[in-house]
Amino acid sequence: MDKAEFDRFADAYDQQHRANIAITGEDPAYFAEYKIRLLEQITDRDRLQVSQIYDFGAGIGNSIPFFRRYFPEAMLTSSDVSERSLALARQRHPGSGETLLIENDRIPCESDRFDVVFSACVFHHIPHEEHVAWLRELHRITRPGGLIAVFEHNPLNPLTVHAVNTCPFDENAKLIFARQLSRSLQAAGWSSPQIQYSLFFPRALARLRPLEDMLGWLPLGAQYAALARKS
Repeated sequence: MDKAEFDRFADAYDQQHRANIAITGEDPAYFAEYKIRLLEQITDRDRLQVSQIYDFGAGIGNSIPFFRRYFPEAMLTSSDVSERSLALARQRHPGSGETLLIENDRIPCESDRFDVVFSACVFHHIPHEEHVAWLRELHRITRPGGLIAVFEHNPLNPLTVHAVNTCPFDENAKLIFARQLSRSLQAAGWSSPQIQYSLFFPRALARLRPLEDMLGWLPLGAQYAALARKS
């Protein structure tokens, strides 16, 4: 992962992201919240006790307010390869838990620590040949029985592909097919990967969004979540 590249985009990230998703009629907060809300639904469904959450590639902290809202009792650890991004996250959301700078291809914390490992649209910035190694490292820091939730853009959705191809921050991104990420999770030691698709309707069709809970199987959503457990 290119630390210099992420440091370079950190200060302009929010503005660029906001402009890039304007076509959807939503702002970055909408997309940040939906992921954490879905994560809470998944942990509630699985009756998973969540006291420690790890955000891999937290960037400038867009998810922090929603971790506070949906997991108010959990301790949050935010991490990134970009020191500048983490500094901005601390400025924007002071007192929001621990931050870790990822260096030397290793996450600087002990094994078997976290109940939930979360990643929001990070892996398409990582060379595909490195995915298994990073998923294995995330497996190491997750406690037995813990959950990983990797959210990614769906390359089968043409609007998503257009948005990525026109975003300066994504100039070196390479999208990941869900089945490919599922295989990488298994290769890294995660058990029973599952895929759940989401974000089917733009704001103009918001009245249809209640149907999305029934469409998670349909590979046409703008994003998907790859979910797996540590045995």
